[in-house]
Amino acid sequence: MNQNTTETPPIPFEIENGVRQYNFKKSCIYLSYLGKQKFGTNFRLHNEDKEILYKLLVYAIGDEEGCKGLGLDLRKGILLSGPVGCGKTSLMTLVREFHDPQKRYILKSSRDIASEFHQDGFGVLQRYGKARKIICLDDLGVEQTMNYFGNECNTIGEILLQRYDLMIAEGFITHGTTNLNSKELEELYGNRVRSRFRSMFNLIAFTQNAKDKR
Repeated sequence: MNQNTTETPPIPFEIENGVRQYNFKKSCIYLSYLGKQKFGTNFRLHNEDKEILYKLLVYAIGDEEGCKGLGLDLRKGILLSGPVGCGKTSLMTLVREFHDPQKRYILKSSRDIASEFHQDGFGVLQRYGKARKIICLDDLGVEQTMNYFGNECNTIGEILLQRYDLMIAEGFITHGTTNLNSKELEELYGNRVRSRFRSMFNLIAFTQNAKDKR
């Protein structure tokens, strides 16, 4: 349940010559405020995650020079990887508030999409694979291969292939989070999907010993 708080968040930017100039410290305070509103008063950002958060924010605000210096390509989505409980979904939920409204993404659980396929069938592939909007596929790899009336389908793998084609044709990018490494992703989705990951995603990764924050 969301928790109300009387704390007033700082504006994370100043306007200079009609352009928003963001302050990282104020942005973190603002995100902490949003996190407490959405996830409860115990929510907090962790110092060891500041490098990850900085990259996500530089990307979110569309800072071309900043992204170039960090090796991030604004034409690609973000794949945020790390161990279970390190805060991937929470951060992707919060930083989307910094994206331009036209580039804010829908965050959808991969497990839920696979369940939709089991319920609704192959139309689900088009629902997400060909959707002309930005989508964040949360928890890539936790879903099961589903079947619909006896027809088995690697639902998320097929959606990723379609999202790649959509990106090439029309520029609609995809974001994702995952607990898996590149080898595990390839084993799950196949070489065709894995070979497209480099073109689809900027990889931002927590260390494997990142602590569980739940």
